[in-house]
Amino acid sequence: MTVTVWWAAPADPGDRADLVALLDAHERKRLLALRRHEDRARYLAAHALARLVLAERLDTDPAALVLDRTCRCGEPHGKPRLAGRGDDPGFSLTHSGALVGVAVGTGPVGVDVEAHRPLSGLDGLVRHALSPAELAAGTPDGTGFLVTWTRKEALLKATGEGLSSPMDAITLSPPHAPARVLGWTGTGGNWWVADVATGLDDHPGAVAGAGPVAPVVTVADGDAVLSVRRGTMHG
Repeated sequence: MTVTVWWAAPADPGDRADLVALLDAHERKRLLALRRHEDRARYLAAHALARLVLAERLDTDPAALVLDRTCRCGEPHGKPRLAGRGDDPGFSLTHSGALVGVAVGTGPVGVDVEAHRPLSGLDGLVRHALSPAELAAGTPDGTGFLVTWTRKEALLKATGEGLSSPMDAITLSPPHAPARVLGWTGTGGNWWVADVATGLDDHPGAVAGAGPVAPVVTVADGDAVLSVRRGTMHG
């Protein structure tokens, strides 16, 4: 099994009507609801990229893909999956700072990227996110904390729980060591996590999924995918 992660830059909705046209009604509503221009640009690039890479894999029209976002509570704000296919393939989206990312693999997968930024209240974030064993090993600096956060967020996205599940139940290897799940209280089965290169040193990335060992993780050019779409639309 291989997991592929595509990275791309945000895309201005005002300049990319071809990408906006790929979105479904739910995605367009969410796009319009975002107030900040940079948030709209990240949202558009991530969701259009997901549709394009999934459509290529399934040999279908990206605009015709039907996504199921049903949460356990019944509302449409859960982890997106292909309707009628579950995690076959599984995919995950992320965006932060200057990057958006899409990961696709066989079975559940999660991806996360976090842009380096000043962290106010780092002590409180550490107490929220780190397990007792991690806290006992010492408090990381802001850079190390973001690496750990990114790894844990990728894991929680893979399970479909997101931040509704406690981060402090997960114990990982230290941020300066290769990513590894050392323990996860209350979660059955095996889960793997791996750091993934983003091309930007100040944007740590991680990908995660189900299984005892991380598969081969490859990185692909999402900008090229989005650029080809523009060329296709405009001839």
